[in-house]
Amino acid sequence: MLFVISKPDVFKSPASDTYVIFGEAKIEDLNSQLRSQAAEQFKAPNLSNVISTPEPTVVAQDDEDVDETGVEPKDIELVMTQVGVSRPKAVKALKAADGDILSAIMELTT
Repeated sequence: MLFVISKPDVFKSPASDTYVIFGEAKIEDLNSQLRSQAAEQFKAPNLSNVISTPEPTVVAQDDEDVDETGVEPKDIELVMTQVGVSRPKAVKALKAADGDILSAIMELTT
C-alpha cells in the first residue's frame, strides 16, 4: 500500500530537514495494479504467430581506434555510462561538441 499525493505543495523548514506537504492523499495499492496489468496481458491479441521479417540494418564499425587527445578520460567515461555507447562514439561526440559533456550526451540521445 502506498500513499500518493498527485499535486503536492511542499514546504521545507529553513532551520531543519522538516517538510510540510499539502495535497489530497490517495491510497494506491500496487498489488491490484499488477493484477490488472496481468489481466490486460491476457486480453491483448496474441501476435506471436505472425511472422515478420526483420529489416536489414547497417552496423557501423566502432572498434576502430579514435584519437583521444584533447578529451578528458573521465569525460569519455561519463558519456559512455550515461548514454551507453562505445568509447569511440563517446570520443567523437565530445570532439564534435568541443568537449561539452552535456551537448555530447544530448547529441547521442537524440
